[in-house]
Amino acid sequence: MVWFIVCVFLGLLLLSTPIAIVVLATTAGAVTLFMNVPLTALVQQLFRGLDNFLLLSIPFFILAGNIMAEGRIAHYLVESMNACVGRFRGGLALAGILTCMFFAAISGSSPATVIAVGSIMIPALIRAGYDEKFSIGLITSAGTLGILIPPSIPMVLYSLVGNTSVSDMFMAGVVPGVVRVVVLGAFALYMARKYGWGATSSHSFGETMRILGRASWGLAMPVIVLGGIYSGMFTPTEAAGVSVVYALLVETFVYRSLTWAKFRAILVKSAVLSSALLFIIACAMPFIWLLTREQLPAQAAQFISAHIGNKYVFLFLVNVLLLLIGCVMDIVTSILVLTPIFLPMLAHFGIDPVAWGIMMIVNVEIGFLTFPFGLNLFVAMGITGKPLTEIARSVLPFLALLFLCLLMVTYIPVISTWLPSILK
Repeated sequence: MVWFIVCVFLGLLLLSTPIAIVVLATTAGAVTLFMNVPLTALVQQLFRGLDNFLLLSIPFFILAGNIMAEGRIAHYLVESMNACVGRFRGGLALAGILTCMFFAAISGSSPATVIAVGSIMIPALIRAGYDEKFSIGLITSAGTLGILIPPSIPMVLYSLVGNTSVSDMFMAGVVPGVVRVVVLGAFALYMARKYGWGATSSHSFGETMRILGRASWGLAMPVIVLGGIYSGMFTPTEAAGVSVVYALLVETFVYRSLTWAKFRAILVKSAVLSSALLFIIACAMPFIWLLTREQLPAQAAQFISAHIGNKYVFLFLVNVLLLLIGCVMDIVTSILVLTPIFLPMLAHFGIDPVAWGIMMIVNVEIGFLTFPFGLNLFVAMGITGKPLTEIARSVLPFLALLFLCLLMVTYIPVISTWLPSILK
């Protein structure tokens, strides 16, 4: 059965079959040929896969992110960050990274972050004298903060499959996200000062206060969402609903940027993306059920523990595997398919499930920047009008920095576990 699953799965992927169909067809074939189970069991698992209150947060976070990406929140966030750090050489580049961080804490989506921030920041950086490739690579890479800074849709999925706390996962992503901001920011400042990119801009104290006042509605959203979760006012799923209502109120009545025609387009776009994600999740659940029923993860854990006794070697090999998988598989499918396989091995090597989840997300999110399915590459291509190969070359220097961050999160797990531990 194992070889059948591997061969069919890879064969269908090579034929460019949609990933949801790949997972479901592989499961159906294995059940038909190797198990004495009626196919109606798959229908039951499809239903159970979506019968979870936690999944309601996914369409809500997608809708909130799209509302703010189409509205004025991202524009005012860029203004506020530039007002704070634009007086330094390289300050505009740093403002772009900080804006990605704050927008990530609002939207929870990497592509939405690149679209909202990149459409404003990339032209602004180029006008300010920054190298074009550097500008494109910086914002495209900083957009990966969208799924690391909470709230994050992949964190919700990992919590669902890995049976961990969503709140712990959200808090575990904060410090790694800040570390990534520091690393990217330091590199941006170094490059700007080395090549003399970007003129400094200065604002008076009064001007800065007015700009921060306009942006305060957007800056307040992460505080409301995460503060509400940790104060016990609402659950992560309810927080997603709150973020939609808040975004609607701000964009409609404060910034007055949301028309009915624009809102209708946002609803359609959000419904299509939410349906696609939920369909993948539903199709993946029978596959997870199959793996669990046949105890394949436990067998894999026994095999690996018998051949690999060193925790650090295990982590290194898993990172290599995840990096390769991230090149050909989207992050949602990676989390849904691989999490049940690796979870039984964590106890053997003494690895915290929350730290593992962050490591996995940091790893597979690099896939947003790699061929052939790097979604951020396609988004940046649409924003800039540049060919995909040029976008990929622009991102290459930043991939080295992201690998450095990955190694830090992998081998210094306290980076991920420190904040959840002190908030318990």
